[in-house]
Amino acid sequence: MRILTDGLHKAFESRIRLGIMSALAVNDVLDFNALKEYLDVTDGNLASHIKALEKEEFIGVEKSFVGKKPNTRYFMTKEGKKAFNDHLEALEKFIKSGKSI
Repeated sequence: MRILTDGLHKAFESRIRLGIMSALAVNDVLDFNALKEYLDVTDGNLASHIKALEKEEFIGVEKSFVGKKPNTRYFMTKEGKKAFNDHLEALEKFIKSGKSI
């Protein structure tokens, strides 16, 4: 069983990381709580996946305060947009190839 994987990025194998990137692809900026609610994950789970995407430099972070409460917001970097678009194009190419497993 051979599967075409050219262009697929390992960073997006996780449904949570794929969800983070998808949410940021359609929203310029989202805060931690919005991502947590949208993806229905725990704080720790989301934090670990965000850290992995930050390490790849696919997402950036803006930290500020709203009143006296800290607010952490995330956005997709230029590198992240390219990697994510390449990943989606590779998936589309695979689907359109019509190859069965």
